[in-house]
Amino acid sequence: MKKILLSMAFVAVLAGCASGVKLDEVQVEDRTGSSVANNSNSGAANVSSLNARDVAGLNGNKPGPAGVESVVYFDYDSFSIKSESQAMLEAHARFLREDRTRKAALEGHTDERGGREYNLGLGQKRSEAVRRALVALGVNDAQLEAVSYGKEKPASTGSDEAAFAKNRRAEIAYR
Repeated sequence: MKKILLSMAFVAVLAGCASGVKLDEVQVEDRTGSSVANNSNSGAANVSSLNARDVAGLNGNKPGPAGVESVVYFDYDSFSIKSESQAMLEAHARFLREDRTRKAALEGHTDERGGREYNLGLGQKRSEAVRRALVALGVNDAQLEAVSYGKEKPASTGSDEAAFAKNRRAEIAYR
C-alpha cells in the first residue's frame, strides 16, 4: 500500500512541475553548451569593416553565396516571412541546390521582450519558417537544421525599437 501511495505522490509532483505554456507543439532546441561558444559573434564586435559573410568565416562558419544577405527579419511577435526576403531566400536555395553536401543552420532569434521559454519557441518557429521556405524552393530538408537561440544571442544590445527590430531574425549559417 505504501508503494502505491508513494507512486501516486511522485506522479502528482511530476504533474505539478509540468509547464502550462503552449507553443503549438514546437520542438525547442536549447544549445547553450560549449558548442554555442564556438559559434559566438564576439569577434564581430571588434571587426566593424567586414561584411556579414566575412564575419561568418571568423566564427567557424563557411561562406554562403557571394553578395547575398543571410538574415531574415521578422515583425514583432511574428514568424511570417516578409516578401522582401523572397529574393534572398531564392539565392540561398540555388546555392544549396548546387551542392547537396552543403549544410546550413537556420538560427532563430528574438528580441529581449517575453520570457525565456516563449522566446525559445518563437525563435524555433522563425527558423522553421525559413526551413519550410527553403524546402519549398527545392532544398533537401537533410541539408538544413533549424535551431533557436531565443533572446540569448542579440545582434544589438539596445532597448529601443531599432535594436529590437535587429534582434527579431533568423540567420542562415553554413557549416
